[in-house]
Amino acid sequence: QVQLVESGGGLVQAGASLRLSCALSGRTSSSYTMAWFRQAPGKEHDFVARINWTGGITNYADSVKGRFTISRDSAKKTVYLQMNSLKPEDTAVYYCAARAGMARFGRDEYTVWGQGTQVTVSS
Repeated sequence: QVQLVESGGGLVQAGASLRLSCALSGRTSSSYTMAWFRQAPGKEHDFVARINWTGGITNYADSVKGRFTISRDSAKKTVYLQMNSLKPEDTAVYYCAARAGMARFGRDEYTVWGQGTQVTVSS
């Protein structure tokens, strides 16, 4: 059973930075594509960023390009989301997601989800 555990959310002011972490545990013999999604109140899960576990290929939503950076530490089986220049519209619950093999931007492509961590950005 593969599990994801997120950490690092919190309440910050606009312009500040936060780093989210997502640790992958369990039977992780497969290579996983990892991603971050977020869900604001009353909205759907929106894609934020993804990273190919073996190739280090990354993709970002237009709304976070240039401000957020996804990275991974393969030895620690951990993925990070560095969020800089945070804006009030970044306020959401952030979810880490994983899929063995390849996945792109769709929520339904990912089969393992973390519990979510709240990020609140005040103006």
